[in-house]
Amino acid sequence: MGVELGAHTARSRALAVLRIRSRAVAVALLPAAVAVVLLVGGSTGHIDGPGWGVVRSVVTGIAVFVLLSAAGIALVVARSRPAVSPTVAVAEESAPDLYRMVRDLADRLEVPAPSAIALTPDCDSWLEDRTHPAHGPARSESADEMEGGRGRPSAHRRPPAAPVLVIGSPFLWWMRVGELRAVLAPVVAGTGPSAHPDIAAARRFVRGLDAAVAVTSAPTGGPLTRAVLGVAGWVARILLRSCRGHAAEMERGVATAAAERAQAVDYGLRIVAQEQVGLAYAGWDRLLTRVALPAWRMGRWPSRLDAGVVAALTELSRRDRLAEGFASRLGERPACDLLEEPGAIDEATSLLAARLFHGGPAETGPDWAPVDWAEYPDEVVDRKWRTDAARLHRVLDALGVSRTAEPGASDPEGPTLARVMDHLTSNPPPPAENTDTQNTDTQNDGDGDGVEDEAGEKAGDEAEDEDEDGGPVTERGAELAARLSAELAREEAAVAAEPAVPSAGSAGQGGPDLALWDDGALPLFPLQPPRTGRELLADHVTAMVCCAAMDTAGAMPGLDWLDGPSLLVGGERSADLGPQVLSLIEDGDPAPLRACLLTLGVRPEKPVRLV
Repeated sequence: MGVELGAHTARSRALAVLRIRSRAVAVALLPAAVAVVLLVGGSTGHIDGPGWGVVRSVVTGIAVFVLLSAAGIALVVARSRPAVSPTVAVAEESAPDLYRMVRDLADRLEVPAPSAIALTPDCDSWLEDRTHPAHGPARSESADEMEGGRGRPSAHRRPPAAPVLVIGSPFLWWMRVGELRAVLAPVVAGTGPSAHPDIAAARRFVRGLDAAVAVTSAPTGGPLTRAVLGVAGWVARILLRSCRGHAAEMERGVATAAAERAQAVDYGLRIVAQEQVGLAYAGWDRLLTRVALPAWRMGRWPSRLDAGVVAALTELSRRDRLAEGFASRLGERPACDLLEEPGAIDEATSLLAARLFHGGPAETGPDWAPVDWAEYPDEVVDRKWRTDAARLHRVLDALGVSRTAEPGASDPEGPTLARVMDHLTSNPPPPAENTDTQNTDTQNDGDGDGVEDEAGEKAGDEAEDEDEDGGPVTERGAELAARLSAELAREEAAVAAEPAVPSAGSAGQGGPDLALWDDGALPLFPLQPPRTGRELLADHVTAMVCCAAMDTAGAMPGLDWLDGPSLLVGGERSADLGPQVLSLIEDGDPAPLRACLLTLGVRPEKPVRLV
């Protein structure tokens, strides 16, 4: 009953959308119809008189103008390429078991099989129409393969290809085969309503209007071209607003019908699988923000992100008692076994994720290289800390801060953690050689209290400043944060100014289908907003502390699957340094950090190695 009700709602709303299209065509033809009546009436003598000739000329001119405008608008709508999600195409020869599972699922649901399968670096799955001519003939060829595999004869005039099934890549690595089939059942069931002629026509009309609005909104061409596109965009927006409500109800009806139809397939397992969807999303988000993002910023992209999701969620199962039951699933067959070469697919998806969420290049190069998880601590963590520490000392050099270390240091001019801490301390101790002179001057002054008050006022006037993120920092901290922000901005601008290497896409299986989408505005989904000055300063001071721990206390860089780069002391993860570092940069108080360094055995006066 629910299937019939949802399908009826979808069809009725699709007809409403098509009626709007018909009304738009009728409005465009109305002046021409009036002109035809006037011309026929004049030629037969039924509409004749002194003023009718002028009326016929005016109406005919208006009709020609409206027809030409309507033809131009229709051409813009027809030629505008609808948006296509960036995905990694999966050919049938590289995943025959996955295609076979999807076909069997479509047979059980009694719906057409999807025309092809693609992967997206996200925790979601959907059907996507790629039948527009601008999307190329590859989709129809894949459709022929899918339909031919089911033994259906091809007609002389083939129907439009079914939508492409887009699957979230983390699902393939974390879910078991049965769970993936249960999750995909409602999605695959949506191909049934998609094959209805009215629903398909309504969707093409709405997607064409949406694409036309996007095309006409982009500034291009000269004034005349922009004026013509502006008129076309104005009409497309009016039509899109008119059918938006009907289109939303149509899609809601399609989703209802698909969900009701899918209840007959693995309904009990789907409840358990939905829990895995939420868990996979949490693990994927944490892996991207805590682990992948630092690597991307260093010019390295982890080539096994999907495998990292399994490691991250397994670690979560170990730490969280509520997730103990999830680890027992790992003995079952993972859905990635349905792929012939899961490593190649994972690498292509990882590169696409780096492009979408960070905006990296399309191809590997000297400054954009893949990194394996075993190499992550040395290639990313250690390099990141030493690069940040080097940048911090370059800024201190630009500020004229002394590099002099203690007399017993092996390299008196080397970069030290003590230099950073002394500079950020609100009330640094006076140099030893000036103590006697200061005392003598104080005794010889007729008003000793005045000199002491002046010195105390100068030390106390290290007034707290407000960073751009609203957090209090000392005056020296604010200046250092501003210099760091400017230095990092210059480095990023220099990288952005380098000419991009054109990408022709990866040869064979496993490459992103770059020809289907415009990547000129990458990243499409930035993970985090730009870091504030205080955050940059905290990251750089923390990096300097970690470098000092590695060089003077035998610490090692490490990778925590849930928290990203971590410092390992004696093989164990050290405590979080964030509160101690914030106490230094916000309050100018080095005591908590010095106590932590003493516990770890770190010697801040010793020079460290930088990149």
